[in-house]
Amino acid sequence: MLASRNTFRGLRAFTGPLKRSLHKNQAVCSRGIFVEKENQLSKQEFRVLLVPRNSLHTTRVLGDEVKVLECPPFADSISEGDVRWEKQVGDSVSVDEVVCEIETDKTSVPVPSSVAGVVEELLVEDGSTVSPGTKLLKIKVGAGGGAAAAPKAAAPEPAAAAPPPPPPPAAAAAAPIPATPPPPPPVPKAPAASRPPMDPMPPRPAAGAAPIVKMPPADPTTEIAGTRSEHRVKMNRMRQKIASRLKEAQNTNAMLTTFNELDMSAIMQLRKDNQDAFVKKHGIKMGFMSAFVKASAYALTKQPTVNAVIDGNDTVYRDFVDISVAVATPKGLVVPVLRNVESMNYADIEKGIAALGAKAKNNQLAVEDMDGGTFTISNGGVFGSLFGTPIINPPQSAILGMHGVFERPVVRNGQVTIRPMMYIALTYDHRLVDGREAVTFLRTIKNAVEDPRVMLMDL
Repeated sequence: MLASRNTFRGLRAFTGPLKRSLHKNQAVCSRGIFVEKENQLSKQEFRVLLVPRNSLHTTRVLGDEVKVLECPPFADSISEGDVRWEKQVGDSVSVDEVVCEIETDKTSVPVPSSVAGVVEELLVEDGSTVSPGTKLLKIKVGAGGGAAAAPKAAAPEPAAAAPPPPPPPAAAAAAPIPATPPPPPPVPKAPAASRPPMDPMPPRPAAGAAPIVKMPPADPTTEIAGTRSEHRVKMNRMRQKIASRLKEAQNTNAMLTTFNELDMSAIMQLRKDNQDAFVKKHGIKMGFMSAFVKASAYALTKQPTVNAVIDGNDTVYRDFVDISVAVATPKGLVVPVLRNVESMNYADIEKGIAALGAKAKNNQLAVEDMDGGTFTISNGGVFGSLFGTPIINPPQSAILGMHGVFERPVVRNGQVTIRPMMYIALTYDHRLVDGREAVTFLRTIKNAVEDPRVMLMDL
C-alpha cells in the first residue's frame, strides 16, 4: 500500500524504532513491517508492506562490528618498539583501557582501546617488534566481554536402576575341606658359603609423608626456588638502551670522580623550622632534592664549562640549565628533565620533581620529558647508599651523586661532635673539565646546600 510521510510517522510510532538498514531505500521495523522507498515515488510517499516478522531473515554479520587497533605513532627519534600484551583473547575491554604497551628505547607507549568490547584476535605475538601503523589486534565491539560462560545444562536424571543380576547357581557338589592342609614342598638349601650377602633394606618413609617436589619459579626475576634450572629472558628495549649508553659513556669519556662530604645539619633545621609555612603557601612539602638541584644550578652558572659538551672538535656552551633527575622505575632507570632551573626557586623545583615523579610512577613519561639535559643528579641515598661513583649520562659532561645521610663524628671548633653527614661525588669528563674546575664546582654545591645564604648573597 502507499502511505504518505505523515502516515508513516504514525505507523513508526506504533511499531517501534527501525532496527537496521537492509538495502538502499529499505528498512524493517521491530514488528515486521517492511518499508520501501521507490525511485518513482515522490519524496513524501513510501511503499509499506505488512510482512510477518518471522518471515524476515537477516544475517547477524551486519550487526557485528570489529575494530582493528593499530600501533600509534612514536616520537621522531623512535621508529619501532616491542609489544607487551596486557589483554588476551576473550578478555573484555572498556574505552581508554590499555590493551598493550609498546616498549621503545626511551619509554613505554601505552595503547588504549578506542571502543568497548571483547578481544577477538591478537595479530602480533608478545615481544614482537612493531612500527607505527602496524595492526595489533581485533576487538569485537559490544558488551558481554569477560562474562562467565553459560551454566551447563542440568544433567539428565539417572536412569532407573537396573535390577540386580541373578545370583550364580550354587555349586553342584562342594568338595569336602580337609581338616589339615598338606605340608609345603621342601626348599633346597644352598651352602652358606655360596650365598651372596643380602643388601640392607632402605628405610621406609613415615606413614603419610609425601616426597617434596620443587617447581621452578613462575617469575625468575623475583625469586630463586633452588631447582638448579636456568631461565633465559629477553632484555626489554629500555634496558638494552641503558646498557649501550652506559658502555658508550665509558668508552667515550675520560671519566674522573672527585668527592666531598656535606654537613646536613643546617638544611635539616631549615626544613624543620619552615615546613609548615612552606606547605601552607605552596601546597607541597620541602625535600632535600630541591636544595641540591638549586645549588647545582647555581654552581653551573659559576662554572659554565661543566654545563658544556664536546661535539666533534667543538665545545658547545649552553646558556641555560636543564637538570636531569635520575628516577628508578620497575622497567629501568629514566632521567626526566627539569627545564630552566637557573630561574626556579625551591617551590618550583619541588613541584616540577613531583610532577615528573608522578609521570614516571604511572608510566606516562613522554620522550619529550627526557630529551636534552645539561647536567644530571643521581640520588642513591634513597636506597641507603654510603658511597659510589656515578657514570656520566651522555652527551653531558658531569653528574652529581648524592648518598645516604648518616650520623658520624666530626670535628667542629676543635671539638668532636656528632653530625648528619653525606658524601657527595662528582664524575666529570676530564677531556673538557679540569680538576680545579671540578673541585671548585663541587665545593660550591657543598657550601650552597650547607648555607643557602651563599646563593642569596652570591658569595
